[in-house]
Amino acid sequence: MSRTRILVLLAALYLAQGLPYGFFTQALPVLMREAGYSLTVISATSLLFLPWALKFLWAPWVDHRGRRRDWLLPLQVAGAVLAVVLAGLPLADSLVVLFAALLLFNVIAATQDIATDGLAVRLLSPPMRGLGNGIQVGGYRLGMVLGGGLLLWLYTRIGWSGMLMVMAALLALTVLPVLTLREPASEQPPSPPASRLWAGWWARLQRPGMGSFIGLIGLYKFGDTMASAHIGPMMLDLGLDTGQIALIKGTLGASAGLAGAALGGWLAFRWQRRTTLLACGLLQTASLLPYLLAASGMATLPMLWLGATVEHLFGGMATVALFTLMMDAADPDHAGTDYTLLACIIVVVMGMAAFTGGVVGDSLGYVPLLGLAIGLSATGCLLLVSRLDRGSALPGVAAIWRPR
Repeated sequence: MSRTRILVLLAALYLAQGLPYGFFTQALPVLMREAGYSLTVISATSLLFLPWALKFLWAPWVDHRGRRRDWLLPLQVAGAVLAVVLAGLPLADSLVVLFAALLLFNVIAATQDIATDGLAVRLLSPPMRGLGNGIQVGGYRLGMVLGGGLLLWLYTRIGWSGMLMVMAALLALTVLPVLTLREPASEQPPSPPASRLWAGWWARLQRPGMGSFIGLIGLYKFGDTMASAHIGPMMLDLGLDTGQIALIKGTLGASAGLAGAALGGWLAFRWQRRTTLLACGLLQTASLLPYLLAASGMATLPMLWLGATVEHLFGGMATVALFTLMMDAADPDHAGTDYTLLACIIVVVMGMAAFTGGVVGDSLGYVPLLGLAIGLSATGCLLLVSRLDRGSALPGVAAIWRPR
């Protein structure tokens, strides 16, 4: 495949993941807060994302059975169909049924992610991974912004059913690039005996250096997520209505998030891994400061606008840097399995961080929450860089890490 077709395909696949994820993590918490739920209860909905944390269990099967197109096409179609089904379920009634449907949505998206990540690792050469991860994060963040901003705005105008029909239409558009995917025979991974597939993830987890690497990337992400997961409810508590929140997240989030992904991809392509991770990680930490000032009552509305801009800009850059490092750590012969393991850890960390942030926010308020998150975010970034400066037992990371 040509470079352009690869990047368009990856952009569409990651946008298809980010769209529902953005709605569930950004729009839904605002709607729940508006309905009177506590931050702790809202953060407990992270259980709906359990498939993202457990997808490593079936990653070896997806990684070594059939072509990527054989997985991606039916999964993409299933996501669009399920959005149509969700449109027929009322928001306020039958919450158990609704949450069950959302859980199924995450099973589909998590499985699609395994196939997509494996495809990306195999199609992108090490020099191209920064650009490829820029496309990945850009597509995913655009999907999140559309899901968390545009869909929330549409909800205020056309309601639950109309909003989800728009989601279904957008997901249907992402099917089109998959129709043209043609994988050379050489791109197909070898198929080991079925009896080994289910235990394959454990062997990958026991690779020398993998345990410490997992701890480091988890720390890199924890502090930022602890605060960012509750920005929507905080905006509502500070007096903004859902329309204003949708405008801030949609208008600023879309442009800043895409700019951050593009800039992060360029930096990861041009700079050394160490430089990119350190600079982007510290900028991501700094992006929480305007929110802290807003929560303190200092120029609340301007600080929220500024915070939304820099959070999406620097957050996109830091995510590209981290995902590129994770791709370096993946063994090309077990691409989907290795990368999925690392992605699962990130999901688990984000869920723990969101819940911790909810408890802290309910108990102490937004100012202590943001202050603690800023400290943890900076610490996680510095720990990752300092530890990798001492070397890594993972060959892909050791080969690409160039401390100055």
